[in-house]
Amino acid sequence: MFGLNHSTDSKISQLFKHLISLPPMDKYGSMSGRCDVETTQMETFLSRTFGFQNIHGQYIVHGVKAFHLHRSPYSMNPRSLIHFPSETAPKSFAMILQEILDWQHSYRVYADKNIRGMDKEFLRRALQGRSKYGKEAFRMKFVVRISTCPILMEFDARIIPRVTQEDWPHRIKLVSVTGIDFAGRIHDVDDICTYVKNWRDVYEIDPNSNLLRVYNGRDFHRKANGPRGKLDKDRLRNDLMRMARLRLRACDNELIQVVVETGIGLGIFAGTAIGIDETVRSLSASAIRQVLEEDGSTYRNVRAVVFALPIFGKRHRNSKTQDTYQVFADEFNQSHYQGPIPVLIADQDMHRLTVAIARNGFNVSELNPADSHGVFGEYWQNRGPAVEEKLALTTMGLLVQHHLINPDVLNPDHYHLI
Repeated sequence: MFGLNHSTDSKISQLFKHLISLPPMDKYGSMSGRCDVETTQMETFLSRTFGFQNIHGQYIVHGVKAFHLHRSPYSMNPRSLIHFPSETAPKSFAMILQEILDWQHSYRVYADKNIRGMDKEFLRRALQGRSKYGKEAFRMKFVVRISTCPILMEFDARIIPRVTQEDWPHRIKLVSVTGIDFAGRIHDVDDICTYVKNWRDVYEIDPNSNLLRVYNGRDFHRKANGPRGKLDKDRLRNDLMRMARLRLRACDNELIQVVVETGIGLGIFAGTAIGIDETVRSLSASAIRQVLEEDGSTYRNVRAVVFALPIFGKRHRNSKTQDTYQVFADEFNQSHYQGPIPVLIADQDMHRLTVAIARNGFNVSELNPADSHGVFGEYWQNRGPAVEEKLALTTMGLLVQHHLINPDVLNPDHYHLI
């Protein structure tokens, strides 16, 4: 815990103590694998309730199946009682259809108005998966999508039972944001070319175009015996701060009191293949710490930040622990964090933390590390999900943030350039 000595908010201190006492995360259960059961469960729920059906041979973006609903929520009786996963399940999350409509209507987009090319026309196109690779994909990291979005089950895949009289789900908002992607793929080519100063030396170059050589229509390959990447640390730090500043301001505007963050782009997308991941994690931790110190006193609603950074086996390099939890803990500890916003760093399931915070009466946000294509839950049907896809299987996110289900996603009146 950091910064509690700068806060006079006793409720936050009590909350942190409660969060620390929660049962440990089930890190190696069914949600750690292919999530086949959970994917089928969501498909069945959507099919039975709304007539969900994939459209044969059609894709939103490459590898992402298109679908439609035969029964739009807007065409149904708003007083209808709906159960996830079903009425007959031993435990179910119950909701009224009108609640779903309200959650959909809460959808907002906050975008950085100072980014070149950022306008409502671009946002509407990008949120359908139609952003172009390069500059447009790069632009998406300065876009925040946020809406009320209840959590249906934690990462232990156990349904959270709920009756409609309970109001805690209304206090949860899902914040979908794109991180910086160093995985080396064509859609995010500008991430490589902007932040890796020696990219021509690191990756194979196409002699005809003098640009990065693309394999299988998507991937860049590192040169055999090529050097490690050299980061433009100042540019990367500045953009990471800009991204953090935008999403925290969006949360504050949306009346969030406790922000639950997780590592964005700090796993396989951090650039391990080119030897930059350690620096990327360190800069990410430093960036949000600086933003909290600089902007914390200006927030009207945000009262605390919780980092959910579960440790999945410790990794070491040069005698240093490489897990993201330790990197963030070291940053806030060694910098002697001076921000007015208390911070908790937890080796815990972010769903468990978020639900516990909501049950304690706080408005809370949860971070969804999204893809630059702009499609919510992108590969959720592919039976091999990353964090974004797991959130699609465990929350109401598909119903409230997917453009094929919620018409407000494509309504420019819900877009705010700040």
